Amino acid sequence: MLKGKNILITGSSKGIGAATARLAKSYGANVIVHDRVLSPELEAIAKELNVEKIICDIQDKEAVFREVNKLLEKKIQIHCLANVAGVAKGQPFLETTDEDWLSFYSINVLGTVHMCQAIIPSMQSYKYGRIVNIASIRAHSQGTLASRLPYSCSKAAVVNLTAALAKEYAKDGISVNSISPGGVNTDIAKSWNAEILKKNSDVLLGRIAEPEEIAEVICFFLSDKASYATGQDFLIDGGYTIGK
Repeated sequence: MLKGKNILITGSSKGIGAATARLAKSYGANVIVHDRVLSPELEAIAKELNVEKIICDIQDKEAVFREVNKLLEKKIQIHCLANVAGVAKGQPFLETTDEDWLSFYSINVLGTVHMCQAIIPSMQSYKYGRIVNIASIRAHSQGTLASRLPYSCSKAAVVNLTAALAKEYAKDGISVNSISPGGVNTDIAKSWNAEILKKNSDVLLGRIAEPEEIAEVICFFLSDKASYATGQDFLIDGGYTIGK
């Protein structure tokens, strides 16, 4: 499905990103993994998959461009980009600070912007590109939670950014879509207490997702099987939003 495609996956040392890297590799892609620092998890997955890796804080535009340019200098054309890296946590609205809001936007929105800005020019030159951004059910009015406003608003911005990029770059052969997962069995979920787990499992399918299930949807939108899809946000939430 992805044979011969060079795919950069941010935040791919664990969770959804790691699952996507493994799945894309199994589908024949040449994967490039990423983490903010040279973590043991990044080293492990790069060795496991025998793939290229880049290290940068996606909030740092100069660092992002530097690492992407290293790949381009090696004549590695980046056909596909999956912006998985992000941050998620919650607190009551009146307890949030300006720093909380700016942090979420800096990572979840600007981090995605920086990666797109670094890679889209190369995609334009080849008249081909596939970009998938990770949003959230919290980006949607029927899925948002009062205790997660900075996170929810930042992910809503990702959905809007996705649509805007799709409109701007369709003429260049670049499609841009986003995925809005519900609860997923990642390290964050492992920290949930029974009440939070029950709330996230209160969906039509009666459970949270496994990272591999989200990875399948990401890989689909990165592939040419989704050649007629752009500017879309795909809710993959086990029926959470329609079950409310």
